[in-house]
Amino acid sequence: MVRKGAAGRGAGVKSQAHSGVTGGRQGQGSATTAAPLGSLRSFPAAELVEDFRLACISRALDDREILLQKQSRVFFQISGAGHEILLLALARSLRPAYDWFFPYYRDRALVLALGVTPLDIMLQAVGSSLDPASGGRQMPCHWGAVTRNIVTQSSPTGSQCLPAVGCAEAGRYIARRPDLVGCAAHGDEITYVSLGEGATSEGEFWESLNTACRLHLPTLFVVADNGYAISVRAADQSPAPVAELVRGFRGLAVTQMEGWDYASCRNKGGRAIARVRAGEGPGLIHAHVTRPYSHSSADSQAKYRDAGELAEELAHDPIDTLERQLVSAGVLTEVEAAAVRAEARDLAAAAAEEALAAPRPDPTTVTDNVVQLPSLPEIEPDPAPASADAEPVVMAEAIRLTLHELLAADERIRVFGEDVADADDDVLDHVEGKGGVFGVTRGLQRRFGSARCYNTPLAESNIVGRGVGQALRGLRPCAEIQFFDYIWPAMQQLHSEAATIRWRSNGDFTCPLVVRVAIGGYLTGGALWHSQSGESIFAHIPGLLVAFPSRARDAVGLLRSAFAAQDPVLFLEHKHLYRQRYAADPIPRPGWVLPFGRGTVARPGRDLTIVTWGATVQKSLVAAEQISTDGCSVEVVDLRTISPWDHDLVGESVARTGRLLVVHEDTLTAGFGAEVSAWVAEHCFWDLDAPVGRVTAEDTFVGYEPSLEHAILPQVEDIVTAATALAKV
Repeated sequence: MVRKGAAGRGAGVKSQAHSGVTGGRQGQGSATTAAPLGSLRSFPAAELVEDFRLACISRALDDREILLQKQSRVFFQISGAGHEILLLALARSLRPAYDWFFPYYRDRALVLALGVTPLDIMLQAVGSSLDPASGGRQMPCHWGAVTRNIVTQSSPTGSQCLPAVGCAEAGRYIARRPDLVGCAAHGDEITYVSLGEGATSEGEFWESLNTACRLHLPTLFVVADNGYAISVRAADQSPAPVAELVRGFRGLAVTQMEGWDYASCRNKGGRAIARVRAGEGPGLIHAHVTRPYSHSSADSQAKYRDAGELAEELAHDPIDTLERQLVSAGVLTEVEAAAVRAEARDLAAAAAEEALAAPRPDPTTVTDNVVQLPSLPEIEPDPAPASADAEPVVMAEAIRLTLHELLAADERIRVFGEDVADADDDVLDHVEGKGGVFGVTRGLQRRFGSARCYNTPLAESNIVGRGVGQALRGLRPCAEIQFFDYIWPAMQQLHSEAATIRWRSNGDFTCPLVVRVAIGGYLTGGALWHSQSGESIFAHIPGLLVAFPSRARDAVGLLRSAFAAQDPVLFLEHKHLYRQRYAADPIPRPGWVLPFGRGTVARPGRDLTIVTWGATVQKSLVAAEQISTDGCSVEVVDLRTISPWDHDLVGESVARTGRLLVVHEDTLTAGFGAEVSAWVAEHCFWDLDAPVGRVTAEDTFVGYEPSLEHAILPQVEDIVTAATALAKV
């Protein structure tokens, strides 16, 4: 959820116009006056001069950063040169702090037009703690301005497209529900997302177009085509220009333009934006632009572009072209144009000097704003049931009932994924309804409507990426990944988008997204595509909370806690436990929440500690009972959450027993048990009377035939054997 505020165009730069040209100033976002292409005379002179000045400032900032990078006072540089005129012309029809923006690193001129100042840009370039976009955490030109709806930018190319679509989707939902707490939207807002032609090769771009067109969303895709993805020519990226490739998307209006022609960009761009704003569906602008400078300070385009091609680029330089047009139209004289350029250079130099004198980040703050656990009431170890006569329910039903409870209490929550809805609205009254392949979301669509529980394309990155965009708008999206084994296409959105948002924006943006995932084996026939575990991979991602309950009561408390969080949660639900009676509990009373990082002693003991989670909790309890007949008292600790995990509880248990066995379903090598073992070895060494032991799956995949699965996954007898041997050391 983000704050809103006013912002103005022009980055604090004064406007002036040649007295010989008349015309009143157009309001920000107003309709563009019709004019023949190539003509500037129909535009107010003040706007023309202001945009020329901003273009010069943008280029001057590029030049100043390049100079400072050569002096090692800026550590990286990537320019917006060649894109300036396109972006400034489009900005005349866009509305800061009203529309939403997912720019990319070439959009320097756009953010200047939206109100980001030259000093703001230079503060990021030098890595100052006063950098308003990230506090020195992000590379230059990774924009973010919470008061202007410029969403904190990530670096993976094209990955911003899916959150942008989710943002537009959320805007429509919010606009129809003006009373949603902490959310605001306008009925005619648009979501702008830009990328280079190279990024259109990414699958996430195509997935975003699919959803934008299917849902008729007010999304404007701007593809600034400078012909190169670093050194790879556009001809090596795709068989045809993107404007041709997207023609099959019904409802997508495609506009082509030359990005060095201000009048063309402003007229065509204004019409394209007006169409999206009027609710006629998404649009895509494919604009040819130049790239007079190398891709970045780490690149030299002279290595792969010949002198003739570079000379042709210079002939189409958009700022030079606009200056010639302004002088020819009588808007500026050559002397006045030179003065504007000189003023821009002086402003960039002054901004650079001020930024260089600004403070640098405090190294002690590097772990600030990674994640922030919600403040929750102190819990009872054994919560009272919701009613005195409450019967135990299995985990799948407990999660289903909790989702009903949460959706009833908070209209910001939306549940979506593959097969999660009951049925198509046309037949909903005549069929039983599906509600997920495990039935966990059954009845949600029927009770809360198709706007709050709906199916998505079979595309995991689409599911999570749209959830990211909705979360950025203050909604509480609940995305479902049907099987953990298929989560990997969503890894970009989970790792590079969702988990980094709070840290990369230095706390200005948050991502309250819950991703529910069915995980694990012991299915007899699930094989390697429906039986894997891999929670340790996600524990390695800072900023991502990971829950892994082993029983119904804990699933309820953790799910309630997940929806109270402001950070992304990976909620792992073990398929084998969904309907096991030993994991059943009465639904805890309303208001009982289980904080993340709070484990529990599932069975007290004095001779040996087993630390475990998920499906191996019950197997460890059975093993502990068997071992007790030989006089060995085993304590079983259920972590319940993986990130964070309860170090204190484990340390206290090991201090009592002197021995530790870690049991989990994931593979041995780099499984999360290795982290638990390493922590205990480091922090509890003098309490240990024996080496730490581990019982895990084999370092292979889960087989289909039952005897293979049994041999691969840890069984009760494996735990008994290991614990008995460890107790005798």
